Amino acid sequence: MADGGSLPASHSAFLGVSRSLSGRAWRQRPAEAALIRAHMQALNLDEPLARALAARGVRADQGADFLTPTLKALFPDPSSFMDMDAAAEAVLDALQAGASIHVFADYDVDGASSAALLVRWFRAMGADLPIYVPDRMTEGYGPSPKAFDTLKASGAELVITVDCGAAANEAVAHASAIGLKVVVIDHHMMREHPPVCAAVVNPNRPGCNSGQGNLAAAGVVFVLLAALNREARRREMFGDRKEPDIRQWLDLAAMGAICDVTGLTGFNRALTSLGLRVMSEWRNPGLRALLAAAGSESGPAKCNHAGFILGPRINAGGRIGKSDLGARLLSTDDPDEAMALAQELDALNIARREVERQVTDQATRMVEASGAHADGSAVVVIEGDEWHPGVVGIVAGRLRERWRKPVVVIGVDAVNGIGKGSGRSQPGMNLGRAVQAAWEAGVLMAGGGHAMAAGLTVRAGDIGRLRDFLNERMAGEQAAAEALDGVEIDALIDPGAASRALFEQFERLAPFGPANPEPLFALEHVAVREPVAMNGGHVRCRLVGADGASVKAIAWRCADLPAGKALLAGQGGLSVAGRLKADDWNGRRGVQFEIEDVADPRMAQVER
Repeated sequence: MADGGSLPASHSAFLGVSRSLSGRAWRQRPAEAALIRAHMQALNLDEPLARALAARGVRADQGADFLTPTLKALFPDPSSFMDMDAAAEAVLDALQAGASIHVFADYDVDGASSAALLVRWFRAMGADLPIYVPDRMTEGYGPSPKAFDTLKASGAELVITVDCGAAANEAVAHASAIGLKVVVIDHHMMREHPPVCAAVVNPNRPGCNSGQGNLAAAGVVFVLLAALNREARRREMFGDRKEPDIRQWLDLAAMGAICDVTGLTGFNRALTSLGLRVMSEWRNPGLRALLAAAGSESGPAKCNHAGFILGPRINAGGRIGKSDLGARLLSTDDPDEAMALAQELDALNIARREVERQVTDQATRMVEASGAHADGSAVVVIEGDEWHPGVVGIVAGRLRERWRKPVVVIGVDAVNGIGKGSGRSQPGMNLGRAVQAAWEAGVLMAGGGHAMAAGLTVRAGDIGRLRDFLNERMAGEQAAAEALDGVEIDALIDPGAASRALFEQFERLAPFGPANPEPLFALEHVAVREPVAMNGGHVRCRLVGADGASVKAIAWRCADLPAGKALLAGQGGLSVAGRLKADDWNGRRGVQFEIEDVADPRMAQVER
């Protein structure tokens, strides 16, 4: 079938696959016929692309802004965020008074990007903004009384917390008690009663009507910069100084949005799309140096640059090195400092990968030996002595991909008996809410997060309680989540139709992420040729159609799973679902098929 072939009705299993080799059903991504026609007519699109647009919930009146997002059309009124005006006023009051202002940031990419945005705005206003990032090992996540004591002792008078603080009621209360003013800028799930401070800006705060709950912290900070410019203009603060053009820092907003895996729709999509365009110029010395340290070539920036090349290296500082390295890298204008920081982060990332591999191997063996991955439980909770807290989140993500259910991985400090854990969830199962409930029930020492990810601190003796609590709490969401966990296909194609032209046509939907998934294509009755097992458990092969046309393909981390074994066996007659990726090696401008799932029509789990 040529590219964009008609698909069967959405209620039936696509290609008859009700259970693939990974245990998932295949189905057509549903789209209304009338909406497909509306997009075809209004935007002059071919049917496959119009179908994909409709299937992503883009209304007829939203199509143009989706394909060509602009800040003019999508930028929200900063005042629509609860406390945004109060935050801008508090910051500018302190700036005009010459007060000592510091930014307190989380240690991940979103925190680093958020801090760098503020640092660069303050620099444009002729002021320094010192950065404080807590040490992951000794201080843990987010603000603490001790951290605020340290900031107070250093002379701080106002602290702006970014990507953290919305649930730190006790720590913020301590800051107030010692005479330290606090402004919180965050996006995480929070309690009904916010910390008592100068301002708490969080689109996910109960009662906030901004409608921007999919923003990362960097996106919220970007809106704060617009609010600061507006309030500074009202106060006539610019004088002979040029008003900071915040659009030059859109690349930092995009880094936060992509690396925090936020929903790329609406304003957040505009931030990311335009931010990648700014990133493509590689003017930020830190990003440019990090790209060079990673051995990558500059050129048009894609989500892949942020999510898989730059992001992991920035995160490496907070995971197993110095927590403030990422924020310093993104803030500096000194090329020499940027290169030194980039090289340090690249080296830390190499070390992080080895630590991650060891913990992943140990955790996988332990879970499979216990049978916890296949016993019908809603959540897998696994702990190990001395597992590095900086990698448990990555490991949880790997195991979630493998077993298709929420996973919490906890590293226990054998000396103090305290476990630091991180979890990753499945669509339809709100892990952050469950972890928050566990904290409220006294099961955890600390915990919080959002629907798809959460962090926690727990006494080793309470891990069993936590396991039982999460399984009971999330059991009601399990059936619906399993029903959601299908493979949704956008188009059926032949290997010969897997072309650069088709890839570029669907690239108009980029950037991709939650709420705007990357298009998935299906190949039916293909033969596997030249399969090769690669380091890391990846499988490379060529998929060949009935007419002899073929496409290069790769499947990640699956050599020991049923899908990988079927590929390595060189089987024929398989149905394969996956994504088209650019293959520009040595200037060839081709495509590669990145395999998501495999089905064997001869197996009993596939129903015709």
